[in-house]
Formats: sequence, structure tokens, C-alpha cells
Amino acid sequence: MRGYFGIGIHGVNKPFNIGNLYRTAHAFGASFVFTVDAKYSKTKGHKTDTSKAVEHTPFYSFPNLEDMMLPQGCQLVGVELTEDAVELPSFRHPTNAAYILGPERSNLPDSTIERCDHIIKIPMKFCVNVGVAGALVMYDRLQSMGRFAPRPVRAGGPTQELAPTGHGSPRFRLGSPFEQAPPSVAEKWDE
Repeated sequence: MRGYFGIGIHGVNKPFNIGNLYRTAHAFGASFVFTVDAKYSKTKGHKTDTSKAVEHTPFYSFPNLEDMMLPQGCQLVGVELTEDAVELPSFRHPTNAAYILGPERSNLPDSTIERCDHIIKIPMKFCVNVGVAGALVMYDRLQSMGRFAPRPVRAGGPTQELAPTGHGSPRFRLGSPFEQAPPSVAEKWDE
């Protein structure tokens, strides 16, 4: 899969939510994880992060939104239930993205929403746990940007193998208008 992504939470205060999100981000291959204005005990957060994600994935702790720095060309994608948010199944993920989720029992602050390049929402009746929401966003990114066999028409697994990648044999272009093109398949049949 091309590009990279990071994921984080603004204003998190429950250590188990951050640990769960980081473990899931590590499993999905996140390039970095982060917090903005976090208020949690890092020692408790590590108890739910059984994969020790912060030892394998860069972690950034920004004290506030103004101090948050993203790589150049990285688009910030807010995950929030707003009227004008794009529903996740209809969203085309940026190649380079950082996803930011809101805190427990609250929404992303307006200042964060204003800074986002995109706002997406998971089409549900009500909010779910922040770790679950993050997992759904990362799964959707993987599913929509990854390389998988097409879904079959009937229920069940793939009916065809995914074609192998490769460059194949070389193809040559005619360099000069005076060069003669190789005979076409139709011409070969006429011989």
C-alpha cells in the first residue's frame, strides 16, 4: 500500500482507550501515533498495549493543537459525528493522512475541526468507544487502499486468485516513424 498514516486522540483521559488504539494502530501498520492535550497515565496505558506499540511505532505527545506538527503533505482527517461529515464508506482516504479522534464523552473541539482537511463519520446510530472507532477507520483504509482479490457476487470467499504483481517482459516503442511495426496478430493469421 502506498503512502503512510498516523492516528491519535485529542483530549484522551482514559489510559485503556489509548493503549487499545495504539495496539490496533500497530497491528494495522500505522507510521506514527499521537495525542493532543492528553490527560492520562502512560503507565496504565501500557497495560492494554500488549504489543508495545510505542516501542515499534513513533509516538508524539503534543501539549495542545497549536504545537501539533504533521509531516509535509500529510492531511489531517477528523473523525466526528457532524452533519456535513463524509460517511466513511464513501470517503477516499488521502495517501498520506493523520486521523484524529475526539475524547471520550465529548467531541473534537471546533478549533481542531477547523484545522482538519477532511471530516469523516462512521454511519452509526450513536458513538462507539474511541478505540473501536479508530479500528474501523484503519480497517476501512486498509480495505479501500490495499490490494485484495475482488469480492465475489455470491456469499463466501474470493472466487479468483489475485493476479501477481510484476513488470512483465519489456515493451518497446517505435523510436522513429521510419521503423517498421512488428506484424499484428491478424497479419500472422493471414500468412
